[in-house]
Amino acid sequence: MNVRNKLKPFKARYLFALPALVLFAVFFLYPFFNGFWLSLTNWDGFTKPRFIGVQNFIDFFKDERAMSAVKNTILFALFSAPLLNIAGLIYALLLENNRIKGVKLVRTLVYLPAIISPLIMAYIWTFIIQNDGFLPSLFLHMKLGFLVNDWLANPTSAWAWIIGINVWQFSGMTMVIYLSGLHGIPHEMYEAAEIDGAGYIRQLFSIKLPNLMPAITINVITNIIGSLAIFDAIVALTDGGPGYATESLSIYILRMVYGGSTGYAVAVAMVMFFITVIPVITYILLTKRKGLAI
Repeated sequence: MNVRNKLKPFKARYLFALPALVLFAVFFLYPFFNGFWLSLTNWDGFTKPRFIGVQNFIDFFKDERAMSAVKNTILFALFSAPLLNIAGLIYALLLENNRIKGVKLVRTLVYLPAIISPLIMAYIWTFIIQNDGFLPSLFLHMKLGFLVNDWLANPTSAWAWIIGINVWQFSGMTMVIYLSGLHGIPHEMYEAAEIDGAGYIRQLFSIKLPNLMPAITINVITNIIGSLAIFDAIVALTDGGPGYATESLSIYILRMVYGGSTGYAVAVAMVMFFITVIPVITYILLTKRKGLAI
């Protein structure tokens, strides 16, 4: 009788978890394994798939354009993810105090770009920075013609604009999560620090940053995933050009699908999945080992 009573809560836990497990299986496990099967075929999106083994993966790693897309995607993430976190943290620290007049309005203005479609926002910026756009015209009017350049035709400056616009648009989302973490720190900790004579810098490194580790973990993971999946901004600003200099893996996959190489595109998507998962898992393991994870 006692054993049966102990098993009831155990069974109840699994019963309550069942809907989530079903959704996980339907929307993740099935698409993942079905995608893995399709990645081993020559499917064109219409006819019956034919099994060709790992040939798609071999072709992918031999394709210079594909390797360029991998390099572009990783380099974008290496710059974008840290800058998003740094900008969001700076915004949060500057706008932390609710008692400052107008601080809520400023927070709203910082967050506002994030609710606009990245594609629309990038098109707006294209009209601003293209050769006959607002910014070059302004520089010419101000006798600063030496600053005018075809920024989107040069790979280096094009990437700088793509990264800068992405950070400007989405740093507000990062800021909101950091603000939530800052407002969750007990006020008594600050009072104790002030009694001990700790200044702002000491409080920042001894109180704020350690207590922000859960928020930092969330922001790092989401920004890594978002940066590796970059698509809209590149399509609107450069469409992957000049040539394929700013083409990301997401754009490469789309073009392979439209080219009738759907099985190959699914194989590339599988590679992209692991490129995204590996840094996320690595970060979680490193922070967990140091006792800093959520």
